Amino acid sequence: MSSYCEIAPGHPYHGYYHDKEYGFPVTTDKILFERLVLEINQAGLSWLTILKKREGFRNAFSDYNPELVATYSKTEIEKLIEDRSIIRNRLKINAVIKNAQKICELQDTHGSFCLWIESHHPLEKREWVKLFKKTFLFTGEQITGEFLMSIGYLPGAHEKSCRIYSKIAQLKPPFLGR
Repeated sequence: MSSYCEIAPGHPYHGYYHDKEYGFPVTTDKILFERLVLEINQAGLSWLTILKKREGFRNAFSDYNPELVATYSKTEIEKLIEDRSIIRNRLKINAVIKNAQKICELQDTHGSFCLWIESHHPLEKREWVKLFKKTFLFTGEQITGEFLMSIGYLPGAHEKSCRIYSKIAQLKPPFLGR
């Protein structure tokens, strides 16, 4: 089986994500929320499906603004259920909204979602999973692990032989220590 580092470069959807986003340190709540939305929606589906629907998610979830998404009502939820540009799964949609509300709480208590994550680093993966399951909806082992790899908090996004690994290493992501 080929690794993501072997199949992604040059691919019309995977290429940019692999080369410019996956595993790179993230420090803005908007991007953190986006990654969480994408990972939640990926559950049971291919990553390619999610990347193809990325613009739809951006539009459906107010450009990944957690403050706006946190206020979505039943009316907005019903519109999202009918929106073919996203994954029309009520559990996932409700999780995104509830998680946006939780992110707003974390912003109030910690200054930002990013600072909340930083305040728990370093943790082993199983401890991260416990924390995320306690804090957010629809965040099991796979979703939490992929989310944290995608933002540079857990290793594994890229093989050490991948040309992108050295670019990420220069940025000193949390998984490499500071």
